[in-house]
Amino acid sequence: MTKDELISDLNGDIAYEFAAAIQYVQHAATLTGGEFQSINAELLVHVNEEIGHANLLSEQIDYLGGVPTMDVAERQTDSNSRKMLEQDLEGERLAIRRYKERIKQAQELELYALETVLKQILADEEEHERDLMEALGL
Repeated sequence: MTKDELISDLNGDIAYEFAAAIQYVQHAATLTGGEFQSINAELLVHVNEEIGHANLLSEQIDYLGGVPTMDVAERQTDSNSRKMLEQDLEGERLAIRRYKERIKQAQELELYALETVLKQILADEEEHERDLMEALGL
C-alpha cells in the first residue's frame, strides 16, 4: 500500500459518503408506512453525519497531498420502504467493511491521525447500521 493508493481509496470512500447522503435524503422523503416513521428523523441525522465524514476524509486527503474528489458513487432507491431501508443497511455494511480496511492501511503507513479519524467514522457507521437494523426489526 502506497500513500497514493490510500488517497485513491479514501476518495472512493468520499464518493460513497456523498452517495449515502443523497440516498438518505431521498429515502427519508419517500418512506411510507407507520412502522417506518420513527426512522425518518434519524435518516436526516445520518445525512449530516455522512456529509461530515466526507469533510473529514477531504481534510485528510488534502493533508496527505491529494485532491478530494467530487465524484458520487451509485445511489439506490425503490418504491418499497422496507427495500429502501435494506439498501441503506447494505450501504452501511459496505462502509463498515471499507473503513475497517482503511484503518489497517493507515496503520501500515503509520498515519495515526488518519487512523483516529477513520475509527471515529467507523463508529458512526456502526451506529447507523444499528439504527437501520432496529427499524427493520432485525
